Amino acid sequence: MKLFWFGFVVFLTFGKWVNGFLKFNETELSYTEDYGRFGKNNSLFGISEASSNPVMVGLTLIQSAGAKGAVCLDGTLPGYHLHRGYGSGANSWLIQLEGGGWCNNIRTCVYRKKTRRGSSKYMEKQIQFTGILSNKAEENPDFFNWNRVKLRYCDGASFTGDSENKAAGLQFRGQRIWLAAMEDLMSKGMRHAKQALLSGCSAGGLASILHCDEFRDLFPRTTKVKCLSDAGLFLDAMDVSGGRTLRSLYSGVVGLQGAQSSLPHVCTNHLDATSCFFPQNIIGQVRTPLFILNAAYDTWQIQSSLAPPSADPHGHWHDCRLNHAKCSASQISFLQGFRNQVLKAVRGFSMSRQNGLFINSCFAHCQSERQDTWFADDSPVVGKKAIAIAVGDWYFDRSGVKIIDCPYPCDNSCHNLVFRSA
Repeated sequence: MKLFWFGFVVFLTFGKWVNGFLKFNETELSYTEDYGRFGKNNSLFGISEASSNPVMVGLTLIQSAGAKGAVCLDGTLPGYHLHRGYGSGANSWLIQLEGGGWCNNIRTCVYRKKTRRGSSKYMEKQIQFTGILSNKAEENPDFFNWNRVKLRYCDGASFTGDSENKAAGLQFRGQRIWLAAMEDLMSKGMRHAKQALLSGCSAGGLASILHCDEFRDLFPRTTKVKCLSDAGLFLDAMDVSGGRTLRSLYSGVVGLQGAQSSLPHVCTNHLDATSCFFPQNIIGQVRTPLFILNAAYDTWQIQSSLAPPSADPHGHWHDCRLNHAKCSASQISFLQGFRNQVLKAVRGFSMSRQNGLFINSCFAHCQSERQDTWFADDSPVVGKKAIAIAVGDWYFDRSGVKIIDCPYPCDNSCHNLVFRSA
């Protein structure tokens, strides 16, 4: 059955993707979070072999959430996976917010509610914990024995919405899910945490920024609390046609799901709500120590923000979008311009001593949950430092971490993502 579902998802991902590029790619899943580990040799469908026998962790539904209206798009209970810590990590907690794109209109949200991104009915009953969630010291040297939680994503607005559409049978309750999950985890021992780290990948990486200070405020000042955003630095950038595809998408998400009241007020006090869904307008105002881990050439942003089919009707970017090795000189120049925008966006943020930064020059998306990119023999490195070591050095104040890679193609350690073309 597992093999069937894996095959089905691969078909769904690539079968639709190669013919006109995934119908829902601007609003649906960031598929590269779950599938498509294409390493330095760009092998296809190679699941990470860096983790041997990863621990399988069961799904816990939040029973108290229903009474609070904290439900998934289809009204089902939200959930998380918790693997208990022990020893020196017994009172330390790592919360990983799951990613998976957004939905910005009724059509795409109705589609999502029939998947694990919108309903706990379709969520896996068990998932592997790898990378930053691994329980093995040799795979996750600093956090292996912490209480590690993966909070499932089923609202479609990075845990921020609070509205509904009765006609379509849609509940937009991301903010309530966030609050209900935190309350439930606090009751299960997180209130006693001596150390806590809020993390997230992709749409979850955006959520970890948006909720960072809220997370800090859950704990007494004596608790060491920090936040990590992996592949969450989505930019309000111009696409290849001169439009702003991602701004249009975010405007729909925020408006449809009623996210404005959940966004950081320090931003919405002077900018419109859509602008405050973009991390570049928030990171400089986050009070809590924050680490930004991002690929300078984020594949999701290339495919769905910079060069989506809607901005490339003649398909000039089709091959480049799937495989950076097929990009022309002018296309690489455009992507170098995007990298410059990334560096500009983090310039002020990086000046704070409390913040951390790891920007590598890879064509990647989400590098903390996958074992091969987090910590393995051939993991990506910058200045001989792997991502796991950089994050650990920053969290435990072993050293300041402000790492920016040289431009493509200088980094030979990347695990670049390459997608199959028709």
